Amino acid sequence: MLAVNIDQFSYHEDEMILKDVHFSVNQGEIVGLIGENGAGKSTTIKMILGLNDAPEDAVTIANDRTLGYIPERPIIYEEMTLWEHIELCAAAYGMQNWETEARRVLRLFKLQGREKDYPKDFSKGMQQKVMLTLAYLPRPDMYVIDEPIMGLDPVSIKIILNVLQEEKERGAGILMCTHALDTAEKYCDRLVILADQTIKFQGDLDELKGVTGQTDGDLLDCFTTLLDGDHSYDA
Repeated sequence: MLAVNIDQFSYHEDEMILKDVHFSVNQGEIVGLIGENGAGKSTTIKMILGLNDAPEDAVTIANDRTLGYIPERPIIYEEMTLWEHIELCAAAYGMQNWETEARRVLRLFKLQGREKDYPKDFSKGMQQKVMLTLAYLPRPDMYVIDEPIMGLDPVSIKIILNVLQEEKERGAGILMCTHALDTAEKYCDRLVILADQTIKFQGDLDELKGVTGQTDGDLLDCFTTLLDGDHSYDA
């Protein structure tokens, strides 16, 4: 569904940002994009979204596939109400008869009754739920999610993780960039670990345990061992 093939990318000739970043996201799977700050995760996401000057063949999305994006920092139109944000989303995706479904999604994310309010006045967590609402409403084929649970309360975290699991079962492909390694360990089918602007590992957790020797460890143990050592593995 999504194929990323970045041989190399830089904003300036003397500064390499990404090198040899090759991975895919298929239907019905959640792939975790993991790495320390500055590893290249945000640049990779921007390339997928077409937000920088990347080579045409660096990112391929299957024909006629729709994409939903949930940013780390909510993007809010200050002079638009919550319902107007939803109307804009529905129009952008060409949705018909969307009002009933929109109200169901608002109830799901506990935003009912706030339709006439301005998201600019919401808390950070509530603004994040607005982003979730807008991404989820059109049921895209592919999700690109940057830190989906940051700023959310425990109940909201459970709701969004259940939604992502349901969307995976529906057949959506999900690329989830996160620092929440316990969440990635539980929900991701495969992992792509970036370090020093390249892929250090891709595969599932069992394969990562085999590479790092952390047979009894969790994802955090494996991650720190991988970055501290000389391991590099591409499943």
